[in-house]
Amino acid sequence: MTENATYETLRSRPSYRDIELYAPNRTPATIDLSDNTNRWGVPPAALRELRRASETSMSRYPDLYGASLKRALAAYVGVEPGMIVTGCGSDDVLDSAIRAFAEPGELIATPDPSFPMIPLFARMNGLECARVSLDPSYSVDAESLIALDPSVIYLCSPNNPTGTTIPRSTIECLLARARGVVIVDEAYVEFSDGSIVDLIERSSKLLVVRTMSKAFGLAGLRVGYAVGDPALVAEVEKSRGPYKLSAIAERAAIAALTEDLGWVRECVALTVANREALTAELAARAIDAVPSSSNFVFAPIANASAIATRMRELGVAVRAFDHLRATSAALERTGGSALRISVGPWREILPTLAALDEARTGCA
Repeated sequence: MTENATYETLRSRPSYRDIELYAPNRTPATIDLSDNTNRWGVPPAALRELRRASETSMSRYPDLYGASLKRALAAYVGVEPGMIVTGCGSDDVLDSAIRAFAEPGELIATPDPSFPMIPLFARMNGLECARVSLDPSYSVDAESLIALDPSVIYLCSPNNPTGTTIPRSTIECLLARARGVVIVDEAYVEFSDGSIVDLIERSSKLLVVRTMSKAFGLAGLRVGYAVGDPALVAEVEKSRGPYKLSAIAERAAIAALTEDLGWVRECVALTVANREALTAELAARAIDAVPSSSNFVFAPIANASAIATRMRELGVAVRAFDHLRATSAALERTGGSALRISVGPWREILPTLAALDEARTGCA
């Protein structure tokens, strides 16, 4: 036995030994519609700040907890700065929140299918994760989530990968009856009809998590945040620790929030228009995509992995899902197989549809 193997045997946490790294197929493609980022680019003011970055902004530590960014985010959301906590992407905020509100061995409950990192974050923090199937209309089963009596309930609205929103009444029910914290991930909220962040005024157990990786086009800078009661976000901030965002990322995010909201809204409008047109094109191909409130379209389809592999060979990347719980009739027909296609400019969607047509023919 080698020295390294001996070290791993003695030192690694047993609960970590079977964890696999998050590793979607990232083989380069000419058109990449696999990761739900902003295909229209970067806010001009943010790009300007990046180009202006000084040596000092790189050689010195950033602000401890992002006070300036908190003020800009608070103005955007319409809350007080004390109700904001930031992090290195929304993943960091979610991980910190799960760690803050549940002791090892306790339970986090989440709908299924939903954001696949949540079970992994649960395991990393020593928690059990219970997944409750969505109903046939892709709605959340609130009663089953409550019956589990978890320390944390995680919801994603609009949901990834289905693109569906959770009715306000469902979230209100969970807030009224759940024992623990309710986390609502609004990573895609800018593309939907509205937020539930106002419910924070009525419930101190609600944490709304968001990102600037989607509508704001800053995925490479990893800027995430959460909104909640000041006492709640203070606990997340303890778990998160200091210096989580680079000074350059903070400056770019502030510029986007204060100078480029018009650019963001224009990108959102284009995305929504193209999302509806893409859904119609899929329907014309007898692919019943789920009505989406996000910047992607979820399309149950047989042989999704084989189709996505062939499309990537043709220069187009989309995300395949296999073995999803067959919560709907469409997923049951495809054996839990589906494609998720990010929405971009029409000049990218046209060749994507052509690649899909060719791939389906070859994989029939």
